[in-house]
Amino acid sequence: MKNIFLTIGISLFFNGSLYAQSDDWSPKNHNLIKSVREDGRFLSSYGVVHAMLGNTKPRYAFHSDFSPKEFRKWQKGLRHAMEEIMKFPQIKNSPAPVCIKREQREGYRLEKWEFYPLPECVSTFLVLIPDNINKPVPAILCIPGSGGNKEGLAGEPGIAPKLNDRYKDPKLTQALNFVKEGYIAVAVDNPAAGEASDLERYTLGSNYDYDVVSRYLLELGWSYLGYASYLDMQVLNWMKTQKHIRKDRIVVSGFSLGTEPMMVLGTLDTSIYAFVYNDFLCQTQERAEVMTMPDKNGRRPFPNSIRHLIPDFWKNFNFPDIVAALAPRPIILTEGGLDRDLDLVRKAYAIAGTPDNVKIYHYKKFSDPDTRKNVEYLPEGLDRNEYFRMVNVDGPNHYFKSELVVPWLRKLLEER
Repeated sequence: MKNIFLTIGISLFFNGSLYAQSDDWSPKNHNLIKSVREDGRFLSSYGVVHAMLGNTKPRYAFHSDFSPKEFRKWQKGLRHAMEEIMKFPQIKNSPAPVCIKREQREGYRLEKWEFYPLPECVSTFLVLIPDNINKPVPAILCIPGSGGNKEGLAGEPGIAPKLNDRYKDPKLTQALNFVKEGYIAVAVDNPAAGEASDLERYTLGSNYDYDVVSRYLLELGWSYLGYASYLDMQVLNWMKTQKHIRKDRIVVSGFSLGTEPMMVLGTLDTSIYAFVYNDFLCQTQERAEVMTMPDKNGRRPFPNSIRHLIPDFWKNFNFPDIVAALAPRPIILTEGGLDRDLDLVRKAYAIAGTPDNVKIYHYKKFSDPDTRKNVEYLPEGLDRNEYFRMVNVDGPNHYFKSELVVPWLRKLLEER
C-alpha cells in the first residue's frame, strides 16, 4: 500500500512540475516561424507546411507591367484555372425552375422560386419585381454574408423565428433597397444557411454549421465555394431567360462571404455587367502566412474556416488577382483594405483602358490616407485582431454599404 501511495505522490510531483514548466512559456516568444537548423529545414509539421505555403507562387498572379495583349491572355488563363478548380458538374435535363409563391408588397411583387440544380437537390430564391415596369430593367443578384439569408436581404422574416435576420435593418436588406430603386433584385441563400440549413431553425438560429457540409464536399472532391457558385450560376442563368430583365445589365452583388461566389461568377461568365464587392480586399495566402501568433494553449490560428478552403486555389491566384481579372467591367469595392492590393486592381483597369470603371471606398475610420497602414509586406507573428488593424478593417462597421452602392448603381445604370 505504501508503494502505491509513493508512486502516486511521485507521479503528482512530476505532473505538477511539467505543468509548472509549461506555464513559463510565452506566446510572444513563439509568434515567428523559424528553423533552428543550419539547413533551414523544420521538424515541426506546422513549420514545414508554413514554409511550403510561403514558397507557393500563384500561377496567375497579376503583373503590373502586362501589356493589353498579355493582360487578355492572362485573363483567359485565370478563367480556365477557375473552371478547373470550381468543378461544376454537367447536369443534363434538369427540370425548369418553378414559381411557388407570389405576394404583393408596397411598390413591388415578391416571388419565391425553386430550382433543381442536382438530382439530390431542390433550392430556392426570391425575386423582387418593381410595380409598373413596362420594359426590361437592370437586375441584381444578391448574395448574403456569413449568418445571412435571402429573406433578410429581401426585408422578410426568416422561414422560422430563430432565422429572422435583422430583416428591417437597411444595413442588411440589399435586395429590398435595390427594388425600391426600380431594379429587379434576386436574393439567394448560401449553402447550409437560411432555408438550406439543417437544424439551426430549432436551436442555434443564424449561427449556421457550415463546416460539416464543407467537410463532406471536400471529401467528395468538391468545395463549399464550388458548390455555392454552382448554385448561384443556375440562378444567374435563369435571370437571363426572364423577359423583364435586361440581360446586358445584370449586376452581381456580394456581401462578405458572398463576395467569393461573386468573384467566381464574374470570372466564369463574361456577360455579367458589373459587380458589388462589399468587403475588404486582401491577399488570402498572405493572411494565412502572417497570422502565426499562438494562443495561450499554443494553438496557432487559421484565418478562416474550411468553408473558405478550395484545393489548388492558392496555386493559381489570390483575391486581388481575381478582382483585377474582372476588368474592364464596372466594380465598386466598399470596405477598402491595403492600398497595395487596391492599387493592383486600379492598375488592371488602367491596362484594360477603363480606369474609371473601378470605384473604391474605405471604412470611414480609414478614409483619410494618413490613418491607413500602407505597407508592401505584412509582418509575420500577427493575431487576428492585429491582422485586421494592419489591413485597415473596422470590424464593428462591416455591413452592406447601400449608401455607397445605390448612388453608384444609379449613375452607372442611368448612363448606359
